[in-house]
Amino acid sequence: MKKQGMAWKGLGLTLLAGTVLLSGCGGKNEAEPSGGTSASSSPAKELKKATVVLDWTPNTNHTGLYVARDMGLWEKYGLQVELVLPPEAGASALVAGGQAEFGVGAQESMILAREQGLPLVSIAPIIQHNTSGFASPVDKNIKEPKDFEGKTYGGWGSPAESAVIESIMKVQQADVNKVNFVNAGSADFFTATKKGIDFEWIFYGWTGIEAELRGEPVNMVYLTDYSKQLDYYTPLLLTSEKVIKEDPELVSAFLAGASEGYQYAIDNPDAAADVLIKAVPEINADLVKASQKWLSPKYKEDAPRWGEQKRDIWAGYGEWMLENGLMEKELNYDEMFTTEFLPK
Repeated sequence: MKKQGMAWKGLGLTLLAGTVLLSGCGGKNEAEPSGGTSASSSPAKELKKATVVLDWTPNTNHTGLYVARDMGLWEKYGLQVELVLPPEAGASALVAGGQAEFGVGAQESMILAREQGLPLVSIAPIIQHNTSGFASPVDKNIKEPKDFEGKTYGGWGSPAESAVIESIMKVQQADVNKVNFVNAGSADFFTATKKGIDFEWIFYGWTGIEAELRGEPVNMVYLTDYSKQLDYYTPLLLTSEKVIKEDPELVSAFLAGASEGYQYAIDNPDAAADVLIKAVPEINADLVKASQKWLSPKYKEDAPRWGEQKRDIWAGYGEWMLENGLMEKELNYDEMFTTEFLPK
């Protein structure tokens, strides 16, 4: 699951590296091909500028952001928001270092960032529940965690991978030592599983939907089916303590536009998909349409509003990380997230 891998991998990089990498993006918005419909050139008033660093190449996790930008939703709140592709460090180092106001991240990497002293704060989960899991071609006959025994897992070399796999295998008294862990490198799921890899960690809403469209169906072992603690927020929108302290109105305006963007995608998945396709014309349009139909109900799901988050989710996953040796000390989870700036 390459997006998940980036979230963990970038944590060892310094803030200085993040600064250099972002400066390498230049003045051009790399995630913003021509074709947007924003009216930000209007001379009526000067818009406050803000930058959002994505966590991966544009996909349906980001649809609400593109809707907010290209349908002028942020402009209503006085903002001109730029969406940029992530450097190797991901969003965390850049936001913590003041090189961007907002970023797309995940709860697991944010907790580790906080442990390292990076003052990041989650302001809204994009998806209410964890939709990731372990995928395998159906002919591998991997239907539950115990079926991982004797199989080869292709990952990116993070300690989190083996910890998660071991955790859900233990539920069925299966032995993680019987799993062959290999580094899949940059190969995508479809290439890897044709070259000796039996299963990988994916987001079903993108790679799983792509498998359906390709006529290569997969079996899924979802984390949330085997552990409540693994139902963490991924992906999410984050900012820094500094931005919250110095410009709370910016955070409120940003979330007001983002909330409207995601609500539009919830209510109008097909039209929202069209916005993303127009903004990123090189994207697979059929995949966007199918993915958006599957994902739109999951942005909010059972929450009272989009962007809601709970302390027990933060603490539950943090405790799991501590129990599994992925962090060294208990942290203050109340400092890691806020719902203060969501529209009432």
